Amino acid sequence: MKPNIHPNYGKVVFMDINSGYKFLTGSTKKSNETIVWEDGNTYPLIKVEISSDTHPFYTGKQKFADKGGRVDRFLQKYNMKEKK
Repeated sequence: MKPNIHPNYGKVVFMDINSGYKFLTGSTKKSNETIVWEDGNTYPLIKVEISSDTHPFYTGKQKFADKGGRVDRFLQKYNMKEKK
């Protein structure tokens, strides 16, 4: 590898802000926030809106009511009827 062109890779903690679920992994992401992990070490903290703990694909549960597809929402927004 060429020196001085790659970002620094280190351990970081990702936290799902909806459920509070946290996991430690490696990443090149940086953060000003830190957290003390279970092993007693301090790591950068990166907050995410969704993770495997809250994503419907992994949980098998849909959190939000069905809003309809893009076409349905467009037609409703502009008070139009679908052509058949």
